[in-house]
Amino acid sequence: MSTPIRIGMVAGEPSGDVLAAGMVAELKRQYPDAIIEGIGGPNMIDAGFHSLFDMETLSVMGLVEVLSHLPAILKVKKQLLAHFEQNPPDVFVGIDAPDFNLRVEKALKARGINTIHYVSPTVWAWREKRIHKIAKAANRVLGLFPFEQKVYDKYNVPYTFVGHTMADAIAIEPDQQAARKTLGINDAAPVLAVLPGSRRGEVDTLLPVFLETIESIHAKRSDIQFLIPAANEHRLAQIKALLLEADNAEARLPIQVTQGTSRDAMIASDVILLASGTATLEAMLCKRPMVAAYLLAPLTYKIMQRLYKAPFFTLPNLLADEAIIPELLQEEVNAENMSNQLLNFFESDNSALIARFTDLHHTLKCNADKTAAKAVVEELFA
Repeated sequence: MSTPIRIGMVAGEPSGDVLAAGMVAELKRQYPDAIIEGIGGPNMIDAGFHSLFDMETLSVMGLVEVLSHLPAILKVKKQLLAHFEQNPPDVFVGIDAPDFNLRVEKALKARGINTIHYVSPTVWAWREKRIHKIAKAANRVLGLFPFEQKVYDKYNVPYTFVGHTMADAIAIEPDQQAARKTLGINDAAPVLAVLPGSRRGEVDTLLPVFLETIESIHAKRSDIQFLIPAANEHRLAQIKALLLEADNAEARLPIQVTQGTSRDAMIASDVILLASGTATLEAMLCKRPMVAAYLLAPLTYKIMQRLYKAPFFTLPNLLADEAIIPELLQEEVNAENMSNQLLNFFESDNSALIARFTDLHHTLKCNADKTAAKAVVEELFA
């Protein structure tokens, strides 16, 4: 009897767990007896993955938080490498979480194990020289966006564009009527979805100015409904508290707050106001005009002005290589500016923008799970 294939894998946060789950399922479909193990979350486990440690150990954001959790993280890394020394994988895949995964990949590559890094660090935007560290750690990088290819080719680092799982999951023509029925929204009502972010700091920073924007829009267009989806129960409580502080805005204005329905909220809407981040990609795939905003701490903003070299910071604009959506930073993030731009979308023909979103959706729709699994198989037998 032949020895089963062994694949090591680490996803360090929920987004990586979602991204890797389909790839794990595809690998198990091709190799039912394969042992796929390491660190992953519930989606990967449901697909047939064996997690040796709780993924929550690695799911830490922010410098201070990482420092306080560092002993636990280093202990997991040591134990993981010891396990892989005793049970060497035929190939290892690190999904995002570059601070942890690139170190693991480098150690395993030094032992002659082929390694893959799935999700390119943002070397195309800042700190390009990190690519040398990536090259020492990974035999191949799997990337989500086609514009990343150029920088990897520049340094002769093997790169495979696999597309984005979100582009596979979202319909080319999302069903607005079905989404509105799910959320109990009047089919005829014009709707603005408002997404102030998924982290506490983002919501604290952005929701107050987003609420001022809602007030401004409502004063001019009282027919527009406002939909605020909360990422989880913690953000729901936070949003409710901020609405109460804003003169009980939820009672005074046509605002509906929901939990865990961001994609439905986007599809149900006509226009979106949101915090910049991966949500801008999701909004683009949902084919909704949007205004993206972000507020950075003043010192962080000054540092990023010096380091950040990409021409745009939202994914739709980066993918299009031109400003197809408004992206606002710092002093541009004010109620008058945002309400004017949002009302312009409500009162304009947005068909050309939607067509551009659709073209970009097709570019990213590459059956990412199968394409990523194919790349893993190639490294298995390289």
